[in-house]
Amino acid sequence: MSEPADRIRQLRSDLIAAGLTVDALTQLWGEEAADALHRGQRIPAERSLARREPSALATLARLFVLSRPVPRDDVAAALPSLGMDGAASLGLITVGADRSGDDTGGDDTGDADTDSDDTVRAAVDLRPYAFVDAAGPAEWWIVSDLGELALGHALPEDHVLGVGGASLTLSGLMLQNPVESALDLGTGCGIQAMHAARHARRVVATDISPRALRLAALNLALNEIDGVELRLGSMFEPVAGERFDHIVSNPPFVITPRSEGVPAYEYRDGGMVGDALVASFVEGCGDHLTPGGVAQLLGNWEYRGSGDGLERVRRWVDASAAPLDAWVIERDVEDAVRYAETWIRDGGTRQGTPEFERLLDAWLGDFEARDVRSVGFGYLLLRRAEGVPTLRRFERLHGSVGANEAGLGVHVGAALAGHDLQAGLDDDALSRLRPVVAGDVTEERHFWPGADAPTAILLRQGGGFGRVVSADTGLAALVGACDGELSVGAIAAALAQLLEVDEGALRRELLAAVRRLLVDGFLRA
Repeated sequence: MSEPADRIRQLRSDLIAAGLTVDALTQLWGEEAADALHRGQRIPAERSLARREPSALATLARLFVLSRPVPRDDVAAALPSLGMDGAASLGLITVGADRSGDDTGGDDTGDADTDSDDTVRAAVDLRPYAFVDAAGPAEWWIVSDLGELALGHALPEDHVLGVGGASLTLSGLMLQNPVESALDLGTGCGIQAMHAARHARRVVATDISPRALRLAALNLALNEIDGVELRLGSMFEPVAGERFDHIVSNPPFVITPRSEGVPAYEYRDGGMVGDALVASFVEGCGDHLTPGGVAQLLGNWEYRGSGDGLERVRRWVDASAAPLDAWVIERDVEDAVRYAETWIRDGGTRQGTPEFERLLDAWLGDFEARDVRSVGFGYLLLRRAEGVPTLRRFERLHGSVGANEAGLGVHVGAALAGHDLQAGLDDDALSRLRPVVAGDVTEERHFWPGADAPTAILLRQGGGFGRVVSADTGLAALVGACDGELSVGAIAAALAQLLEVDEGALRRELLAAVRRLLVDGFLRA
C-alpha cells in the first residue's frame, strides 16, 4: 500500500490530468454560474454541467466543488492514479450511505442525489485557487472542510475554513519583500503560510486545531510547498522565545459570548472575552519580531459607550513593551445587532429560527455587559521600531478602495518605504529629492460654467486605497512636474516666480505636501 506522500502525489497527478483549474471551471459552467457559486448558489452550475459531455473535470467539479453525489465508476475514472481506496484513505470521499452524518438538506436536485453503494460523496471541499502577486501568477488546490451549503446544517466547532473573503484580504495585503523567516499565526487550512513561503525562506505556521494542521499539511504537500513547519498551540505559545521578520495572522478575532450553548468555532473564536484576543496580539507581537520586522493581521475592536474604537487600538499599541510603528485602517463598523446577526449566520444557523433568536439574545447580552454599541473591522500593520517609533497612523477608509484588496500588498510596501524615506530627511534634504508621480495618479479640474480658473483640483489615485487629494494650483503644478529630473526645491522656486508668491512660504507648504504624497503613494522617490 502506498504511503500518504505517494497518495498525495497521485492525487496531484490526477488533478493535473483532469485540468482542475479556475479558468477551466469557469469555462465548464460559465461566468454567470461561477458568480452564483460565489453567492452560495449551486443550481446554475449544476444545470450547466448537465448539458456538458462527461469528463474527469466535470466529475471532480460536481464532487468536490458542488459537493454533490457522483457515481462510483465516474470517480474511479476521474482519479485513475489515486483510486477509490487512496481517496478514502486521504479522507477525501465517503462511499454510499457512509456520510458521517452529512445531510445536504432539501435543495438537492436530480436522481443522482440518492445515496447507494455505487455513490460517492466528497468528505472535504477541494477546489483550485488562482492569484497574482509580486512573484507572478500561480495556482494551487486548496482542501478545507465542507461548508454549511453542503452540510445542510450548522458547522461543527472544529470546522476548517477554506479561502474566504478575509483570507483573500490578508493575502492581498501581505508584504512581499524577501525575508529570512515568517510566522503564520492561526494558519487554518494553511493558505497564508503558503503565500508567505513565496517570499520567506522559512515559515512557521501555528494553530490551536489539530484538524486544521492536518489539512494544512495536506495542502502544503499537494502543492509541493517546502520550508513550512507546522506547530500546535495558542497564540504565541508555540514560538516562545523566537523572533520573525514577518508575522501574518487572520486570527480567530470574532467577538463571541462566553456563554454555555454558544458554539465556539475554532476558526474564528480564540476563547477570550470581547476583543481581548486582538489586544493580546498587538501588545505581544513586538516580542516576536526582529528589529524592523512587520506583523500584519485582521481584527475587530469594540466601541464601548462613547469611546472611540480606533483610540482603543492606539492604547493597545502604546501598551506594547517593544516599541511599535503602527498603521491601522478601519474598513467598516457594524452596530452590535448586525454584527451578531452576521456571525450567527456565518456558523450556519438560519435566521428566523428559535436557535437563531437564542444565539442573538446571548450575543446582545454579552455586548450589553461591556456597553458595546458597535464593532470595527480592519487591517493592522505593526513594525518593531529600531528606535523611537515614527509611524502612528490610525485612519478610517470605509467603503470601496481604489483597487481590489487582493493587490494592495505592493502598494502597502511602497507606502511604508515612502514613509521611511521622508521621515529620515529634513526639509533641506527633502528639497533635493527628485520624485516621480505614480503611474495611477490622475488630475481632475472642475470649473464653474464660463470660468477661467478651476474651482477645485483633485489628485486621484487609481490603485492603492483610491485616495483623493484636494490640491491648489501650486501643488497640482508641482506634482505634474515630478518626472525625476527636477528636485522639489527647484520646482518650488520656479513656481514661486511664476505665481509671484513668496518662495520660502511656498517651499514650506509644498514640502509638507510632498511628505504626505510620498506616504500615500502619489509620489515615489
